[in-house]
Parts: sequence; C-alpha cells; structure tokens
Amino acid sequence: MPVTVCWSVKGGSGTTVVAATLALSCPTDSLLVDLDGELPAVLGLPEPSGQGVADWLGSDAPPGALDDLAVFVDRTTRLIPRGTRAVDLRSTRWAELAAWLATGPASIIDAGTNPPSLDLLDGDVRSLLVTRACYLALRRAAAAPCRPDGVVLVSEPGRALRAADVARAVGAPVVASVSHDPAIARAVDSGLLTARLPRLLTRELRGAA
Repeated sequence: MPVTVCWSVKGGSGTTVVAATLALSCPTDSLLVDLDGELPAVLGLPEPSGQGVADWLGSDAPPGALDDLAVFVDRTTRLIPRGTRAVDLRSTRWAELAAWLATGPASIIDAGTNPPSLDLLDGDVRSLLVTRACYLALRRAAAAPCRPDGVVLVSEPGRALRAADVARAVGAPVVASVSHDPAIARAVDSGLLTARLPRLLTRELRGAA
C-alpha cells in the first residue's frame, strides 16, 4: 500500500496535523509512524512510555516487531510511536522500514522538521513537504538533500509569495493548500482532532491524499 512521508524544514509548519489528517481521513485502514514525537499529543492519546520506531531502528529486531508496537487511534487507524530514544537518521534500516510499510495498510510518516533519510525514500515512497509561504523556509527547503514529490502549502493572509512561487522555489508542485484556520488549532489544543476532524482541513487535503 502507499507510503507517504510528511516533513518540513521549519517548526510550526503543521506537519504533524497534516500527517494525522491524512491518516484519519483515509477511506481504508491506515498506519501512522511518528518520527517527531508529537502525534500522541495532537491525537489526544496518553503519552507512550514503551519502545517505538526509533528503538527498532537501533536494534536488530525483525520488521514484524513493529506491528507489536502499534496502538489504536480509532477503529481504522493505528500509530507506531517514536519510542524512548532519538531517531537516528544514519540508521542502516530505513530502506527495510520502507519495504515493510509497503506490505501493510496505507502508511503516513510524520518526519517532523527533518528532511527524511534518502534510504527511506527509495522505492515507491511519496515525499510531501509541508510549508508556509515563508522565504526562510523555502530557502531551507531548496537546500535540503531530497526533493519532495509535492508540497502542502499552509496559506496565511498577508504573505507575498504565492503557490506558483513556492512550487518554483522547491521544484515540486503544490498538491494542496491548507487554510490557516483557528478551528484546527482549537481541535489540536483540546485533544479532539481524532473525534472532531475539521471538515475544511479534510477537504483541502484531498489533493494530497
């Protein structure tokens, strides 16, 4: 099944919310993989205390062990938390992780503010950059070691740069534009994103789904 990596180059871009929404609105079973450590809080889940994907990346455990680490978010969505250690971008197991994810349900990876490992992007893995139309963020994205397949643009009033400018700067098409909506922030702050997924956000992300 499809594997999508969501990442950004600057904090506060909304990567975690975008990743969570793509998984929660998926019409089939989905799996969230948390490399950033923020998904449990955004989804209103208890903070995990056990091992997670970062621990697996630093171990010699078989890929099937990842399935045992997943927790249910809702009836059709599961989450593999980050775990007890920092994510090692130099791990030799990224391609193995991508291959295992491709054998399961639709998978969405929240890579946070780090460009994903190039080994993770080998094969049929889609890379989505989540960004605001911010000059500094676009400079960082243009200098990143990997090119995204598409851009999710967080639209803010008053920005001088438009979607076409963002696409040119990054070298990838804008596949979805997300409004800077206070309702989304309220849902996240109250831990209700899972129960009350904003309809506007779901509609706007259809192009990236």
